[in-house]
Amino acid sequence: MSKAAASRGARAEDERGGPDHTVILAVALAVPAVKLAYTVGGHEAAWEVLIVMEPTNWPDILIGMVLASPALAAVLAVVSSRMVFAHFAARSVATGAVTTATGPAAVARGVALAAVNPLAVGILMAVFFGPWWGTATGLVAFALRQGVVAEYRLGRRTPDGALRRTPPGAPRTWRHRVTATQQWAALFLAVLALPFTAFASALDGTSWAPVVDCTVDTEDGSHPDRLIELTRRGNGVVGWSPAHHEAVNGTACTSAGTRVIRDPWYG
Repeated sequence: MSKAAASRGARAEDERGGPDHTVILAVALAVPAVKLAYTVGGHEAAWEVLIVMEPTNWPDILIGMVLASPALAAVLAVVSSRMVFAHFAARSVATGAVTTATGPAAVARGVALAAVNPLAVGILMAVFFGPWWGTATGLVAFALRQGVVAEYRLGRRTPDGALRRTPPGAPRTWRHRVTATQQWAALFLAVLALPFTAFASALDGTSWAPVVDCTVDTEDGSHPDRLIELTRRGNGVVGWSPAHHEAVNGTACTSAGTRVIRDPWYG
């Protein structure tokens, strides 16, 4: 393969998001299924719940997991932030957030553009999980985005977005070592930390949806039951009863005050 073809291939990989997008897609598809099956107690129950809640609401499971796990939310935010930045940087270095110009105005513009998305994810994390989570997530996302900028400036990425190794014997400054460290950190977060936190959330035994205490009418009369809320209907809910392993209609529902359904798989 020629150098030009290899360069185009590496650039195309960046424009697709690199390995990050593959892991994120796999997590988005597989982990909600694991969450659903483990929480409700098996594949048959998961199938029934999915029919009741309708497949179009499948993203609600992933959203519920993210909102219930600050670690998962933080890792997903950092990985997505860097992936998006690398994608657009690979499309246009000259006019995008990464520029090879060295003037003060160009540097300030690059830093400002690189900080917009980390600031946004930091605010979201602060709103849902508190200021410490927001600050930490925003700073890590910004640091890894600046790592992409440093890769261009040090020549570890070519102007068309292709990654390349430092030639053997070439001088390695502290900037090269810092850049290499951020590359490994980004790879660790995408390939190891993201799947780990996602599966930990999927197997923690908590519901992705609100858990409510309702009155349920059966052939034997009315009785209280605790339900995983699947959808609202009129003045009640349609929910899954973990105790009776079936979908039922509940009325006069109030919050259960907890989302714990069963013990975590890992302990």
